[in-house]
Amino acid sequence: MPRAVAGRGDILPAIAEVFREHGYEGASLALIGQRTGLGKGSLYHFFPGGKDEMAAAVLAEIDAWFEAHMFGPLRDHAEPDVAIVAMLDATDSYFRSGGRVCLIGVFALGDARDRFGSAVQSYFARWVEALAEALQRGGREPSAARALAEEAVAAIQGGLVLARALQDTEAFTRTLGRIAITLTGRPRSAAGMASA
Repeated sequence: MPRAVAGRGDILPAIAEVFREHGYEGASLALIGQRTGLGKGSLYHFFPGGKDEMAAAVLAEIDAWFEAHMFGPLRDHAEPDVAIVAMLDATDSYFRSGGRVCLIGVFALGDARDRFGSAVQSYFARWVEALAEALQRGGREPSAARALAEEAVAAIQGGLVLARALQDTEAFTRTLGRIAITLTGRPRSAAGMASA
């Protein structure tokens, strides 16, 4: 029996997980309906644009979370090393220590890239830019800060893939630890405590 839903926001997390598990192409309305408990009519009521609108709403929700919890703090925090460690902690938490794939990464690698390319590009570009800004405030030269930021975001994405492939979340935790040392010169716990 279909369930009662107050608004789109109630079902976006379930829709996001279907996209994470099956990609855009494999996320059929039947799978989305099973996961949300809603029939096609109800899904179209909340998302008249169908699966494209669902994916766009999920991407916008992810983008808002990263802006609030990672990009904004990286740009605005007075102590860059503290902001960088907070970013790594938020990354660890969001991706469940490597147990959760990056949906933006899933979209970047599939056919959905053409459909949602601007949102995918913006997400990664803003992450690199915010991290590079924090590194510059911490004393790095602009070109070195940019290179380190790109390497860190690439390492995070690679760490997610490796953790999933090996079914070893500690691989992701170790990756984040190495990134902390590279970016701040100290382990995550030490870098976070230094100015706290």
